[in-house]
Amino acid sequence: MIDIKLVRENPKLVKDNIKKKFQNEKLPLVDKVKKLDEEWRKLKYKGDALRSERNKISQEINQAKKQKKDAKALIKKAKEIPRRIKKIEEKTKKFQVKIREIMFKIPNIMHKSVPVGKTEKDNVEIKRIGKQTKFNFKPKNHIELGENLGLLDFDSSANVAGKGFYYLKGDLALLNTALINFARDYMIKKGFEYIEPPLMIREEILNGVYSTKEIEQMAYKIEGEDLYPIATSEHPLIGQFINKLIKKKEIPIKQTAYSMSFRKEIGSHGIEEKGLFRTHQFNKQEMIVICEPSESDQWFNKMLQYSVDIFKALKIPIRTIEMCSGDLGDLKHKQIDIEAWSPIKKEYYEEGSCANLTDAQARRLNIKIEKRGKRYFAHTLNNTVIATSRTIMAIMENNQQKDGSIEIPKPLQKYMNGKKVIGKKKN
Repeated sequence: MIDIKLVRENPKLVKDNIKKKFQNEKLPLVDKVKKLDEEWRKLKYKGDALRSERNKISQEINQAKKQKKDAKALIKKAKEIPRRIKKIEEKTKKFQVKIREIMFKIPNIMHKSVPVGKTEKDNVEIKRIGKQTKFNFKPKNHIELGENLGLLDFDSSANVAGKGFYYLKGDLALLNTALINFARDYMIKKGFEYIEPPLMIREEILNGVYSTKEIEQMAYKIEGEDLYPIATSEHPLIGQFINKLIKKKEIPIKQTAYSMSFRKEIGSHGIEEKGLFRTHQFNKQEMIVICEPSESDQWFNKMLQYSVDIFKALKIPIRTIEMCSGDLGDLKHKQIDIEAWSPIKKEYYEEGSCANLTDAQARRLNIKIEKRGKRYFAHTLNNTVIATSRTIMAIMENNQQKDGSIEIPKPLQKYMNGKKVIGKKKN
């Protein structure tokens, strides 16, 4: 959610930002909310004037009583004012609700560096890191590899939970936990506090961290309760600071968390029949930073580099991609994705996203910093450390050997009792 002052003082900037996102249907919202805001301010002025009048009359009543004058007329007038104030307050609350609903729909102001484009096809490649893997034999995809090794089971999971789920077994399941442990230890060394968050959040938190479109496409709902399974640990991490006033000395807040994540994945992509790329349930290590507004761009670059360094350590070929305006989420100021190389499809696929949301989330959740008596909204950032299922895909497909076994990246071997290769499951 952007600052209402931008709509008051620079509606052209807000409209130009909407146009760059190719959301012209939202343009009328700017004028509508501007008009509502004007009406709200008029009512507020009337309410403040009445309160001032009430205080003045109270003083006049006290003065009249001291001077033993008749104060009946003043008392009668004073009694009418609270009713008038209450009526105005009821109207202002209605205006506030309408204004907030519209402001939730207006996208965050994008960074000037964000490329203008309509769809993901217009996203811009920044850099490639690591050589694309090539084989002197016909490579298999991760589904074939996992099923041949007896370590990946989609058929049983389909019987138990439907498509979009999977069983990891044996060394492949251990590889999953190795990635989690590796990512956790890496982030702790970078000074991040490790957190184990709740796996469910309330609607108030969800509305604070997700846009309406994202909620519709991603969020599961627990029937009959105000609870939603989390789509990423970023949400409960940021959500823990709702309505909090953070002291300047506590900034920046740096946290990392592992969690299972749950997504409906409704939309153009949908769920795959088999595979680890897009599923309803997956494991993820996340990082968040809450910082001074002046420092969020610096933190964005740092957080992105952390992820790049992790994939370099695992020797997985990657590239970084800048999200174009039309593909950038409404709460986001800027986003760069990391994509891993698939030697099977001969293309890169998304591994994780690093995003600066400036004060958009903080405004929704009322997260403020207090500095020398001043209070202002914090900036929030989030970044995927590792989405383990997609990283397992990358390891399996890039590190496969001719006999179908898989080499374990060196940084993960200590988390797998020194094992260097994943072979066929033994009975």
